Amino acid sequence: MQSLQPDPKAQYKSVYEALKKIIHTEGFWRPLRGINVTMLGAGPAHAMYFACYEKMKRTLSDIIHHGGNSHLANGIAGSMATVLHDAVMNPAEVVKQRMQMYNSPYKTVLECIRTVHRTEGLGAFYRSYTTQLTMNVPFQAIHFITYEFMQEQINPRREYNPRSHILSGAIAGAVAAAATTPLDVCKTLLNTQENMALSSVNVSGHLSGMANAFRTVYQLGGIPGYFRGVQARVIYQMPSTAIAWSVYEFFKYFLTKHKLEKRAPY
Repeated sequence: MQSLQPDPKAQYKSVYEALKKIIHTEGFWRPLRGINVTMLGAGPAHAMYFACYEKMKRTLSDIIHHGGNSHLANGIAGSMATVLHDAVMNPAEVVKQRMQMYNSPYKTVLECIRTVHRTEGLGAFYRSYTTQLTMNVPFQAIHFITYEFMQEQINPRREYNPRSHILSGAIAGAVAAAATTPLDVCKTLLNTQENMALSSVNVSGHLSGMANAFRTVYQLGGIPGYFRGVQARVIYQMPSTAIAWSVYEFFKYFLTKHKLEKRAPY
């Protein structure tokens, strides 16, 4: 839905219409293309992500707020964790988006990786890395600050409470996703290098850089162009962040409890 110059057969007005058309014209499994490469990168990426966040949050909170909860510390810690996370996930995102484009020439993940590497070089997998960070650093800062704020409101004792973690995660994901949609549209353009879109504004070769992406998006769609796919992005992020936080908080609770039980005298 974020395609700026979509094929006439791939123009959608809503998330439901998009799913219906894609399944009808391209097959039931088409919306899930590239999910395997995303799953492959998600494990190590999220492990580094949450480990870095917890460590930095505690360190910065001690400095800024003397051990108390600090929204500034949460935002900075989330931003720093994002740098590690995106270093792993950016190549996976490039492959996933290229496979999900309408009439994508790639049949498998391996074929996509080999073709992109051969024709565009290793740098193609990180062409949007700085843009990804430009998008994800504010996204994660808003995400973590909102999550911690929601926890203060509905779970002030910070106990393990699955409902509060799911609700806080979903709201945090929705707020962050909506606020950073313009950056995501630019990132998608850099990742996919849409030929029809670029040729319509006389861009030859490969588009690179956030400034160029912003200018091109504005030329193609004006201000509304920056918010293409905002509904789909929010709908995608809400369950994603809700699940991520609930799973993380469960394992954090489980491992902490297990560690305390081992230390307790019999």
